[in-house]
Amino acid sequence: MNIPGSERLEKVYGESVKSAERFKALAENFQKKYGHDEAEFFTSPGRTEIIGNHTDHNGGRVIAGSIDLDTIGAAAKNNTNVIHITSEGYQNEIVADITKLDSVPRTGGTDALLAGMMEAAGKFGFQTGGFDAYVSTNVIAAAGVSSSASFEMLICTIVNHLFNDASMSVADYARIGQYAENVFWNKASGMMDQMACAVGGPVLFSFANGSQPEYRPLDFSFQSKGYRLVIVNTGKGHADLSDEYSGIPNEMKDAARALGVNRLCETSLDKLLAHAGEISNDRAVLRAIHFFEEDRRVGEMVTAIENDDTAKILRLIRESGTSSWELLQNCYSLQNCKEQKITLVLALTELFLNKIGDGVCRVHGGGFAGVIACLVPLAETDNYVKYIARYVGEDNVYPMNIRSVGAVRV
Repeated sequence: MNIPGSERLEKVYGESVKSAERFKALAENFQKKYGHDEAEFFTSPGRTEIIGNHTDHNGGRVIAGSIDLDTIGAAAKNNTNVIHITSEGYQNEIVADITKLDSVPRTGGTDALLAGMMEAAGKFGFQTGGFDAYVSTNVIAAAGVSSSASFEMLICTIVNHLFNDASMSVADYARIGQYAENVFWNKASGMMDQMACAVGGPVLFSFANGSQPEYRPLDFSFQSKGYRLVIVNTGKGHADLSDEYSGIPNEMKDAARALGVNRLCETSLDKLLAHAGEISNDRAVLRAIHFFEEDRRVGEMVTAIENDDTAKILRLIRESGTSSWELLQNCYSLQNCKEQKITLVLALTELFLNKIGDGVCRVHGGGFAGVIACLVPLAETDNYVKYIARYVGEDNVYPMNIRSVGAVRV
């Protein structure tokens, strides 16, 4: 079985030795599990949110990028109506019969997610069919870098190339993933995670147009500014916190409806302030204020990137993180307020950054538990990794880069 060539791997990964080893092992496991002599190979990255925390679901703007951790897959048609997926490290095979999607319990789990994606693909006018796939990932699970969206975009890419002659757009991918999470997981997700995984590179997204997000690439890298992005898994995933996560978009939309619209992007901060006293849920008001200020910061960040203003870029990221902590309130769960892994690791990181006099840190992604993102001076990256590893373990610290390639066939 032929694996992707070195030229293609270089384009995706910037190297072709370690990545070739991964795909060789993937091909061998796929052949052993399903008996196919040929396969197509696919990759879908995780994502990092640079700025725009919890704005997508209310039509705001986000700057995000794909990262150099990814989910890879080998797949082939099986000429049936049943999808079989083996995910490395998990005992149970993921199975979906595309003729019996209505019978799948909509109670979470990867089987439900897969069924939801196949239902969405059909509803949106795309072809589906049975296939076998073997999947492997190094994206941190349930920790805010979108392991679920990475998986979703991998499956969309497989379906696109096996059954739809590459006619699906990245917006189609994102709509399919969002539908599966909304309907089969009962999770009020937006489309930012999916879009960032699918598109690749640092990208400005606008979600005001609902199911057709607008986006444009940005010419930017942290390394060129002298910083390394470090993602730190604080030691507790947010997989069991869907109610907390969904509460944010729901409360923002409650505030919007109090102002006579459906989403906050359709109104303004001035109108919110004029009617704040009429909204009984104080937290909904605070979260709405975060939305408007965060959307403003995204716009200012684009200008700062275009003006090569590194100091302002760092300041805006710091302000964004503070707003998430104080107004959005997604740094720990009220279900157990004594467990505050994110705020603890943020505080520990701030001590380090204050000591060296440079860098920023913030909650990353959905929040409540999971990961933080740090921008550390290149010369101090190793020192920070050693420092924070004393508290979270070396395996939970991930220096990484933004990857230029999104979800693709390799």
